[in-house]
Amino acid sequence: MAEKVHLVSLGCPKNLVDSEIMLGRLSEEGIEFASDVGEAECIIVNTCAFIEPATMESIETILKLAHLKVHGRCKRLIVTGCLPQRYGNEIVSTLPEVDIFLGTGAFDQIVSAVNGRLEGTCYIPRPDQAEIELSGVPRICTTPSYFAYLKIAEGCSNRCTYCIIPRLRGSYRSRPIRDVVEEASKLAGMGVRELILVAQDTTAYGSDLNGRYTLADLLMELARIPELIWIRVLYGHPDRITDELLESFISQDKICRYFDIPVQHASRSILRRMGRSYGPNRIKDLFIRIRERVPDAVLRTTFLVGFPGETEEDFKQLLDMIEEVRFDHLGAFAYSHASDLPSGSLNDSVPEAVKQDRLDRIMSCQSVLSKERNQRYVGEVLKVVVEGYAEETELLLQGRAWFQAPEIDGVVYINKGNANVGDWVDVLITEAFEYDLLGEIL
Repeated sequence: MAEKVHLVSLGCPKNLVDSEIMLGRLSEEGIEFASDVGEAECIIVNTCAFIEPATMESIETILKLAHLKVHGRCKRLIVTGCLPQRYGNEIVSTLPEVDIFLGTGAFDQIVSAVNGRLEGTCYIPRPDQAEIELSGVPRICTTPSYFAYLKIAEGCSNRCTYCIIPRLRGSYRSRPIRDVVEEASKLAGMGVRELILVAQDTTAYGSDLNGRYTLADLLMELARIPELIWIRVLYGHPDRITDELLESFISQDKICRYFDIPVQHASRSILRRMGRSYGPNRIKDLFIRIRERVPDAVLRTTFLVGFPGETEEDFKQLLDMIEEVRFDHLGAFAYSHASDLPSGSLNDSVPEAVKQDRLDRIMSCQSVLSKERNQRYVGEVLKVVVEGYAEETELLLQGRAWFQAPEIDGVVYINKGNANVGDWVDVLITEAFEYDLLGEIL
């Protein structure tokens, strides 16, 4: 039995929730944790393999930590999640330093893996066969005490040609509303004040249970939890932003009017090649409708550039949409070729240098628009959750307003006033930058 365990979690917030549940299972069995990886006899790496850079980061992390089996205290190295799920037994010979691989459908085997009770090396059941984790499963949150991610569904039933998630996570499976609310109430009782809902497609919530989208119903139930201050929704789909859902955002002040809706592209031909079900006009109409119904709505999206067949004209349509819609927040990624995806067989690949140039042009365009959008907050008083000192200097505090999600958006720097981590304070905004704001506590 390993004396102490250290877990490294890579990838998205959905992965982080999986990691926290594994920690909860281990803790329930009395297994101790090492905050310093160098002190651990067993190291777990929960991996991401969504795109090539994520795969490379996972492999590099594994190889770096494998050195501790020779030059440190580590006796057992366990790799979990998307990397083994994607590459299967192939990964066993590639990474002989690893003792056990657990796929996304085998997280419940983590205690046996740590205790050395599993025979063999690679456990990769079909993800559809894994039961979705419910509120009774132990979990140790690793985020700051005032916010937590809440996974409301697992898997994805969309068939986008560039996406591996259905293979890695199985078809879409929603948790029952009562179960989600029960976990949310527990988190609130532990001090969580900002709840961030995540799934591969949050707006598809409930469709597999009763044939209709019920995210609005879930949000209304969560808004009843008195301790919660903010409820944030990530990873929406353009086809599923219903009037009922918009009404829930309007009617409940706790629900952040923050719409994270990755649309991927603006060219009709590229969207068709991607397997997306909508065209550019529907996207534009959606964002117009949101802003008409929810005047203070904040829009975030994600684009994928350099997809096979993307011409300069296709890319221009993308830039035109960015200029027209004027998103508050925008993320962009260069397409990553993979032979095990449908898009891997498409012709007309875009050279890497062109991909990078287009990515740079998008972010340059967005930086100008973002600064313009941020100017409207100057002179406003915003409620901000304080997250500690700024990374750059302890002369400034750092926090977030309701329109800023952790990790992916800008922050509010505070140059006047004192507060503790987790305090919710009123901040007068005095200056706006490309992505961040500056203000003082009132």
